Amino acid sequence: MKQNQLSALMRKLDYEFNDTKLLILALTHRSKGSNNYERLEFLGDSILGFVVAEFLFKKFPKLAEGKLSRMRSSLVRKETLALVARELDLSSFLILGEGELKSGGFNRDSILADTVESLIGAIYLDSNFDAASRFIYTRFRTYLDAVSEESTFKDAKSRLQEAMQKQGLPLPNYDIVEAVGEQHNQRFTVECSLPDSPISSQATARSRRQAEQKAAAEVLQLVKQVNVNGG
Repeated sequence: MKQNQLSALMRKLDYEFNDTKLLILALTHRSKGSNNYERLEFLGDSILGFVVAEFLFKKFPKLAEGKLSRMRSSLVRKETLALVARELDLSSFLILGEGELKSGGFNRDSILADTVESLIGAIYLDSNFDAASRFIYTRFRTYLDAVSEESTFKDAKSRLQEAMQKQGLPLPNYDIVEAVGEQHNQRFTVECSLPDSPISSQATARSRRQAEQKAAAEVLQLVKQVNVNGG
């Protein structure tokens, strides 16, 4: 990876690596060879879990362990980490083997999520725990602030499905309307529709899954406003 690319990424991360070899390793998927980010991912996963657990422990002093555990799980799950990765545009910096490149691994949630964890581990080794914590608090701030005692921890597709089942209605359909752009920078438009109902919504995002979630969230709002059976 060229120095200008590393510099661009470090600006996005808001962290300057002393040892750029660690940064390169944190971006290297196992499809590229045995010298990859898996050990850093293991370390970063533990650090992220602890930082989030400490945050929740302090923010919700009266909550029981079970609720705290569900909160933590929602914040460190693959989908949340992938969103953080996309905000940092990590797909443009991943170092993948030929097979993963051809199959679109640079936009796969699991790889993006793993890379966020490996970066946390790399920052810790390059500096210290405080630096890794600052990175986590900065990049996860939106999600940390959104957590409340009333959080359901279910994604929009799950909540929409439950809403339909409760009313005895058919489950939603999800159809790709459009997929545009180069493979490493595609945008998907997905339509979520309810069978036997005029209710539907389209949403666009950088992954099919993300677009489905956004469309489902919009349909869920419409369901709350109208009588679905009247469609």
